[in-house]
Amino acid sequence: MKNNLLQSYKDAAELLNNFIQNEDEIAKTVKASEMIAEVFQNGGKGMSAGNGGSLCDALHFAEEFTGRFHKDRKALPVIALADPTHITCVGNDYGFDDIFSRGVEAFGKSGDFFLGLTTSGNSPNIIKAVEKARENNMKVILLLGKDGGKLAGKGDIEFIIPGKTSDRIQEVHMTILHIIIEGVERITFPENYS
Repeated sequence: MKNNLLQSYKDAAELLNNFIQNEDEIAKTVKASEMIAEVFQNGGKGMSAGNGGSLCDALHFAEEFTGRFHKDRKALPVIALADPTHITCVGNDYGFDDIFSRGVEAFGKSGDFFLGLTTSGNSPNIIKAVEKARENNMKVILLLGKDGGKLAGKGDIEFIIPGKTSDRIQEVHMTILHIIIEGVERITFPENYS
């Protein structure tokens, strides 16, 4: 068992190391940070969504902006589409595939951004949310897994992590999210990093 678990640590490290060795991925991280900072500077907001562990990551992403990340600063507007009353209402009345798109329809406006997480790239409710975000003229950032699935090519910025399992993919997704948040803070609150 010890060797199996050690191999899991090594697999996680290898996936992250492969990601950070790719200059294009680092450039996309910078671009995502700049895009989100610009949305905030223009008075817009963000929305995030995912399923299961990816919804937990979407919640974590949002609270890092509304709360505190590295240092004290003004709260920034990001909403995780995770309200259980909304999810159960829409799921019951319209279907599970509509739980996020209805939230985007309700809260999204031109100039806002939507961040979707799906380790398969094939989650129908994230696909529909992206479609609604496009209808609302919102920017779209996607964190995907494996080969990107049906959502590959649908985002303004996409991170596709070619992991074999959702846990390894989500670990890299969370690292990306934290680095993007740091990038937004460095742009928006440079005094906190001097």
